[in-house]
Amino acid sequence: MRESKKERDRTKLSEVLDLCASGKVKIVDFKFTDLPGTLQHISIPAQRLSADMLTGGIGFDGSSIRGFAEIQESDMLLMPDQNTAFVDPVCKVPTASFICDVHDPVTRERYWRDPRYIAQKAEAYMRSMKIADVAYFGPEAEFFVFDSVRFDQNQHSGYYYLESEEGAWNSGRDGEPNLGYRPRYKEGYFPAPPTDTLMDFRSTAIMKMADAGIEVEVHHHEVATGGQGEIGIKYQPMTKIADHLMLYKYVLKNVAKEYNKTVTFMPKPIFQDNGSGMHVHISLAKDGVNLFYNQEGYAQLSLMAMNFIGGLLAHSPALLAFTSPTTNSYRRLVPGYEAPVNLVYSQRNRSAAIRIPIYSHSPKSKRIEYRPPDPSCNPYLAFVAILMAGLDGVAKRTDPGEPMDVDIFELPPEQAAKIKTVPGSLEKVLDELEADQEFLLKGGVFTKDLIETWVDYKRRRENDQIRLRPHPYEFYLYFDV
Repeated sequence: MRESKKERDRTKLSEVLDLCASGKVKIVDFKFTDLPGTLQHISIPAQRLSADMLTGGIGFDGSSIRGFAEIQESDMLLMPDQNTAFVDPVCKVPTASFICDVHDPVTRERYWRDPRYIAQKAEAYMRSMKIADVAYFGPEAEFFVFDSVRFDQNQHSGYYYLESEEGAWNSGRDGEPNLGYRPRYKEGYFPAPPTDTLMDFRSTAIMKMADAGIEVEVHHHEVATGGQGEIGIKYQPMTKIADHLMLYKYVLKNVAKEYNKTVTFMPKPIFQDNGSGMHVHISLAKDGVNLFYNQEGYAQLSLMAMNFIGGLLAHSPALLAFTSPTTNSYRRLVPGYEAPVNLVYSQRNRSAAIRIPIYSHSPKSKRIEYRPPDPSCNPYLAFVAILMAGLDGVAKRTDPGEPMDVDIFELPPEQAAKIKTVPGSLEKVLDELEADQEFLLKGGVFTKDLIETWVDYKRRRENDQIRLRPHPYEFYLYFDV
């Protein structure tokens, strides 16, 4: 008889507890995500782990976590989700890890700024609408692997230096053996070793991801020079895939450190080459049936899927405040560079904000691909925002208009000018979020306070800090004025 998922989770937890009791696991680690989207953790000796701790939680100072509590309400609890237990594959000391939910220690209720809680509320809201019982998400997070990075900004200087053995800029390097075999600018897609020097690195990473419970489907070099790559992980229900994406980044960064390299998920670290996106595949299901499939529809999409697309297109200017939430995101989302900036949909056009993959005609695989997001986002918040925009489109039966199955760059200027594009800066998408947020507040999924906290954080801590500092290229342009 086939084992159920709940039975497998109980078995996994039992194995972890047995390892702790036996002394084979020495440390227990509790992981959670701050508001901007960085993984945090606290560890205890394994012999301290008890059933009471699993049900009663472990305390921490929330005022020291970005976007969390004020100092007068700083005490908080981490409650381990027992279904997430795994033996941590990147720790040298044997360590068991849990992903945790954040609770208020006084009321024992969930903390309203915990990104994971917001994702779980969104799934509950979707089920309450009787539209679907599961939302499947499949992110394709790209990244760069560098050999070193240096950066600083102070009162009298500002710079960054990136180095990669794979960088095309090293083709003329002298002073040591130079073996050539480097991906040329914009020609890094799928070259075999020795040009792809990172195959073993990615292979090591996917084996460790599997040890953390992440199902990997593919890995390969990406388009840019300088060590760009992608590892494809299997789609999962929304909260679970956000968990997996946080662990994906955690494992990848730590494997890079083992290889004496460093990984960045910045959307645009290299000038005039491809940036790193995170195309997100989405479908809804009910009772095991894919609700986005219709044999007779455009690209085999159902009316529900078309309305979902309509919601995404209508709310994209505000959505990007969560899916593309850094100033660097808009170095990638630039019109005219084949970036997915056009607010249209198509079954093949990769400059469209929404693409419908047509690799397979299987009803189970029918999905839409939302292309503006990048891996600098907090995945819990980004996926929730995408889901809420789509559900709003389904509820309102939003018409997405006609598909754009032509080369947008070849359109006559007067016709191209009619196509809406995404906003061009973090400042503009934050303005759009303030003007268009009602769809996020439905069902109490987001709260006004959380949105205000997000906008304030992004404006003061990121956007304003960039605006205050002179850019190195400004010296080239203006020093002799």
